[in-house]
Amino acid sequence: MIALATPALFDGETRRGPACVVIDGERIASVLSAPPEGAALESLPSHAMLVPGFIDIQVNGGDGVLFNDTPTVAGLRHIGETHARLGTTSLLPTLVSAGRPLREAGIAAVRAALAEGVPGIAGLHIEGPFISPARRGIHPKAAIAEPTDDDLALIAAAPQSCLLTVAPEIVPPARIARLAAAGVVVSLGHSDADAETAAMALAAGARGFTHLFNAMSQLGSRAPGMVGAALDSAAAFAGIIADGLHVHPAAVRLAWRALGASRLVLISDAMPSVGTEPPRGFVLNGHRIGLVGGRLTDDAGTLAGAHLSMAGAVRCAIAEVGLPAADALRMATATPAAHLGLRDRGRVAPGLRADLVALDADWRVVAVWQGGRRVA
Repeated sequence: MIALATPALFDGETRRGPACVVIDGERIASVLSAPPEGAALESLPSHAMLVPGFIDIQVNGGDGVLFNDTPTVAGLRHIGETHARLGTTSLLPTLVSAGRPLREAGIAAVRAALAEGVPGIAGLHIEGPFISPARRGIHPKAAIAEPTDDDLALIAAAPQSCLLTVAPEIVPPARIARLAAAGVVVSLGHSDADAETAAMALAAGARGFTHLFNAMSQLGSRAPGMVGAALDSAAAFAGIIADGLHVHPAAVRLAWRALGASRLVLISDAMPSVGTEPPRGFVLNGHRIGLVGGRLTDDAGTLAGAHLSMAGAVRCAIAEVGLPAADALRMATATPAAHLGLRDRGRVAPGLRADLVALDADWRVVAVWQGGRRVA
């Protein structure tokens, strides 16, 4: 057993004073006020806070590897290891819109990774291609399509914690209901739908919105759009990219006030530049993506994901947006776990996975434990 003595603990919901988290194998055995006898003791620095490992529901790649280009177990292992060093202990590798062969390869790779217990891989995010051409962003126009019955069957049989981003004007309520009944977490995004269409999709079983404000119809006084539907919902989750570039801090605060920390989810939308040193661009669907001033764009200036880690999103949410630290941390831990139905992570409590991150006073990662094993 290992005992981690920390001067401060955030357990997924609240901040607590000094505590000792006892790890037995891959699980948390207990959370005590003092170290137990017989455990190997590790004391964190006086300025540190121990928090649950971050959970990221949208990761396109890391350290030079793009999942679309490397839909293999080896590729997933590399992406998982990269983000684990940065504090993300569970993630959904994300496929950007592509043809059926790549979806099949990605689903097979994630299924194999889960069977092998590849650290960090918690499921799969399929982002498109069942989206609006008008709101496709960086997604290739040639890949965008309406789903066939075979497409729905393939995705319905995907591995655990499969999140699918669709535009509700492309995928009607009956098909959303079919996917939801199969256990797929349907998220609305890359859509030009009006608020009424989005509301019907939610009533059919959609559970959230993908990167709120980005690549969707905006809020207007007489046309609330997708943004309005998200902010008006009483139950839906919404991912948001808090990097100071994709969404204005005031808009992030507005979403937080409307949805609360229990339904607003920090995401990275991380691209292969994340984890590279020095940071560098990459190629996406044949287009060179450059990194300038923290922005990843193609030659036309279209945003292409984000150069962001979950730890960076937490720092931005606290320091630039001005959210309470406990809320920002919850939005990176317990809330995404609830969104995906991951009951064994996202909090610090006995019996849960020993996925933990130690942060310093500036909210930077100083140590990471994944499944009870220190990885950074």
